[in-house]
Amino acid sequence: MYRVIGADKKEYGPVSADEIRRWLAEGRLNGQTLLKAEGEIEWKVLSSFPEFVAALTAQSGPPPIPEKLSSPADAAAWTGEILTRKVEIQIGRCLARSWNLLMSNFGLLAGATFVFWLISLVQFIPFVSLLYRVFAGVLFGGLYLVFIKLIRGRPASIQDVFAGFSDAFGQLLLVGVVSYILEMIGAACCCFIPGVYLMVAWIFSVPLVADKRLEFWSAMELSRKVVNRVWFEIFGLLLVSFLPVIIASLCVGIKASISLLPALMDIAHAGQPEPGRLLQVFAQFSKQELVLIFAIKFVLLINLPFAVGALMYAYEDLFGARTAPSA
Repeated sequence: MYRVIGADKKEYGPVSADEIRRWLAEGRLNGQTLLKAEGEIEWKVLSSFPEFVAALTAQSGPPPIPEKLSSPADAAAWTGEILTRKVEIQIGRCLARSWNLLMSNFGLLAGATFVFWLISLVQFIPFVSLLYRVFAGVLFGGLYLVFIKLIRGRPASIQDVFAGFSDAFGQLLLVGVVSYILEMIGAACCCFIPGVYLMVAWIFSVPLVADKRLEFWSAMELSRKVVNRVWFEIFGLLLVSFLPVIIASLCVGIKASISLLPALMDIAHAGQPEPGRLLQVFAQFSKQELVLIFAIKFVLLINLPFAVGALMYAYEDLFGARTAPSA
């Protein structure tokens, strides 16, 4: 159910989604109409609700394709406004909206994430994996833009996955490389805890560069300052949205331990370990591990569209435009 601010500035509702679609077809509402889902606090323009994108398209025809997403004219002023906002993340709401977005745009989102996933497989190729790590921020930036456009009711395509190579390429390259290096240093120095903290704190650095065209360090700092206020909520959102991948990784780790430990125990009980026997055990384990890693990657392929959608809805709640009804 929804509430609507009409052209007369009066509030109407609650009304159903079907009623909203009927009013759109009759021309009584448009993409700029203020709408609020039942149980929510903030009013948003109707075009930001993915469940009404098809009805809006039918009402006015396909919208013109913008060359770029809007970026703030004054980045410093916009950053200051973001930092003064009241922030709140509702994990269940992010997950529910992501599911609706995925069901409404399944072909596009599945195709875009498949292209991204396919490129990510180069991580298993020696030397090429380093090249992927360098360009990871650029690729993630393009993937995030696909979701951001759809969330805002704008047209998107699978080709947008490569948008980072033409827009903000240098800053996306830097934010990907710098954040990864610092996260790895934090993880290596202090038992992973600083690395995990930084990974969550900088989770919106790439979309801030891709969407708002911020300079890479400004994006990292803004992401950290905002996420610090809802760090545990974002961490919880990541855990829940990527739960299938986490479970698959745990199962693979347990299976790998079960497969490797008995062989190592036998070698240890035999007395002086033979180098040849050790190499044989680890060679066999490496083959099994490769199969298990590909199993995790397959689960990631299935999980990725939903998880990225939930994350981008959290991004939109924290950094997107907010519109309030007129007094």
